Amino acid sequence: MDNQPLSDPSDNRSLTMNILVTPSMANFSGVMHGGELLKILDQVAYACATRYCGIGVITLSVDSVMFRQPIPIGTLLTFLASVNYTGKTSCEVGIKVISENIKDRFATHCVSCYFTMVAFKDGKSVPIPQLEPRNQTEKRRYEAAIKRRELRSAGK
Repeated sequence: MDNQPLSDPSDNRSLTMNILVTPSMANFSGVMHGGELLKILDQVAYACATRYCGIGVITLSVDSVMFRQPIPIGTLLTFLASVNYTGKTSCEVGIKVISENIKDRFATHCVSCYFTMVAFKDGKSVPIPQLEPRNQTEKRRYEAAIKRRELRSAGK
């Protein structure tokens, strides 16, 4: 598995990673195993959140993983991750996955999800830098993250 960061290192709010789906990632139907994809999504969320927080993070929750279509072997996956919201010690990372048939040059949005990551050091959660949305896209993502957070709190 070849993970290659492609995003601008000076922008610590977002991260782009690509991988090629190999036969070792296949399920019994011959497409990418959902568990393999979830493992990679967790790694992308970790990298994005750690880069933003400047400290290691752990996964608190995974929200709304939507598998839109099967992912064939030989597909190039692009993971577009961004920090959408910050609390005192946690942040939400949104991830959009684009599946590209590199032979036919056809790309589709195949998965979306949200991870809540908690900054963790010496066995305790620690404060993180607060996110200040800079543009309309970041403001929209921030507000949507607040709504998701409120829905999770209401469901407890």
